[in-house]
Amino acid sequence: MPLLCLVYMIQFLDKVALSYASIMGLRQDTNLTLSQYSWLGSIFYIGYLVGEWPTNYALQRLPLAKWSSANIFVWGGVVACLAACHNFTGLMIARFFLGALESCITPSFSLVTSQWYLKREQGTRTGIWFSCNALSMIFGSVMAWGFARADARNSFSIEGWRVLFLFLGAVTMALGAILAVFLPDSPLNARFLSEQEKVMAVERIRSNNSGIGNKAWKFYQFKEALVDPLTWLYCLVSITLNIPNGGVTTFFSIIISDMGYDKITALLYGAPTGAVVMVGVLGVMYLGDRTGKRMLCGSIGCLIGLMGILLLWQLPMANKTGRLIGYYFVSVQIGGFTSVLSLISSNVAGSTKKSTVMALYMIFYAVGNLIGPQTYLAQDAPRYATALIVCTACIIVAVLAMLCIWAVNIRRNRANEAICADPSYVAKQNQEFLDLTDRENPAFYYTC
Repeated sequence: MPLLCLVYMIQFLDKVALSYASIMGLRQDTNLTLSQYSWLGSIFYIGYLVGEWPTNYALQRLPLAKWSSANIFVWGGVVACLAACHNFTGLMIARFFLGALESCITPSFSLVTSQWYLKREQGTRTGIWFSCNALSMIFGSVMAWGFARADARNSFSIEGWRVLFLFLGAVTMALGAILAVFLPDSPLNARFLSEQEKVMAVERIRSNNSGIGNKAWKFYQFKEALVDPLTWLYCLVSITLNIPNGGVTTFFSIIISDMGYDKITALLYGAPTGAVVMVGVLGVMYLGDRTGKRMLCGSIGCLIGLMGILLLWQLPMANKTGRLIGYYFVSVQIGGFTSVLSLISSNVAGSTKKSTVMALYMIFYAVGNLIGPQTYLAQDAPRYATALIVCTACIIVAVLAMLCIWAVNIRRNRANEAICADPSYVAKQNQEFLDLTDRENPAFYYTC
């Protein structure tokens, strides 16, 4: 878990460093218009979209930890290359490859979570590593503030935003190397476990009815993933919650600066966002595991985010404090996305089906984040009313979709219970490890 947390923190920091750099002089030094800056936010997710399906295929066929660590090491080099960019074209190319390489990390960590933890633990564990996005916002804001102050004193021989990218690139490459050494591909080859402990680790997750991975690609599972209505409900949640997320993660420093705060203060004021989001996401995921109602708890996170958007949208521009508080609550809506992400780990069985559903979920994640920055129009500054209207509609749709997921899971559990209660039902020997899909296995229980 510490490894997952560290890497997830740095991947988010690498992604949103663009927002810090935007008010540290990047836009002026590279002659970017606001429209071009929006495209730097979107091109990352075009790269993510291109990389998502190949990386999910690779995660099923190749050693999980080795593939992930190789991607991390290379994307660290790409982050460092951002420091050498002098125009829009160079930045676009680097951001595209950064997105393509980062596309591996969320599916990879979801698979790790499903290999090591029980269903009742997976929501909280996913919340822990995913909430490190929020931790990176705290650390990143303070770090960028420090770099910006040093730059203002002419402490660097190059621009401060270039130093920021070089620093983050070096840290990421180091973490990639550490992950290659210490993260096992599965419990079966964990060097820190004895042979007896490896057996115990596998037996511990027997009740998940989802195995520990299978390298064979099975067409019938791929087809089942495409015709399962839950797959498309997951995807609907993914795109609708990430349209708001894409805009906020690209524009958050500009949003705070446009409230009337100076640029260096705006960097520092981004830090409390991380604390609010971390508490919100961890709270939502913990309650979801404790109550067994992840979708209902995830919906609460979405509604808190909706409250923040309404404050940003409706409060007078003169009310800087109220709008800043609203901004802090906006990103709590990502707790809904995390809840569904953890549900894919818990509720989708069959290696090919799981990798297919995860790929689709992350493709729609990329599409949503791609669209998000494009809703922030230059003529709408500084309130960005169009973006906030779109965000409001998206979160409402996401909550309705999550309630549908909850209802479908309850219905499927009742149907499975009826089959297992029939005296004629006989379970297959060791069916928990036969790589059956959730629809094939009547003993499968859906977390709600």
